[in-house]
Amino acid sequence: MSLLTLSFDNGPDPRVTPRVLDILASHSLTARFFVLGKHLLTEEGRRLVARARDEGHLVGNHSFTHETPLGEDPRPDAVEAEIAATDALLAPLVPGPKWFRPFGGGGKLGPHLLSPRAVEHLVRHQYTCALWNSVPGDWLDPEGWPEKALADCAALPHALMVLHDIPDACVEQLDGFLHRARAQGVRFTTRCPPACLPIVDGRVTGDLTGLVAGA
Repeated sequence: MSLLTLSFDNGPDPRVTPRVLDILASHSLTARFFVLGKHLLTEEGRRLVARARDEGHLVGNHSFTHETPLGEDPRPDAVEAEIAATDALLAPLVPGPKWFRPFGGGGKLGPHLLSPRAVEHLVRHQYTCALWNSVPGDWLDPEGWPEKALADCAALPHALMVLHDIPDACVEQLDGFLHRARAQGVRFTTRCPPACLPIVDGRVTGDLTGLVAGA
């Protein structure tokens, strides 16, 4: 029987995130949300993070702009502009352990994800860095993504799945997918497979060689 950790990236979105939260609540499920700092500049964005938190979901940092992976960002202050700026907005809403998911540019893993300075920052500030092992492409195929997602659940003992609480992504098929996954014996958890956590509470626990530019 496979495990599935649901995660939602790139929100909060005022049109989509409330629907995702409603669907999860109807299934009595909790998930992980990795949010963008730029969406926390509005009161509505902050209110949605607070709602997710209050409903038992876990909320982490997914950069501020979501424009350039940190391993490819030439700005000398990229870490401050992307990680620290988001944390400054997120920390008052979500106290406790800090989680960061790097921007992959289409769900790809590789040395574009992190820079040496980003790793130094994550370690110094005791972040856990969450990657992924399932990207069913909901933003590319909003109707057909559940087939790929179910195939990943069948193939992996524990899938950490990336979906998106943004327009034209997972929301229309999410309820049906959850029903089908449960019917196939999938068990849901918010725990993450250790192989997807190369940094845990500021400790490097996995091989960063293929994840850091220049490493």
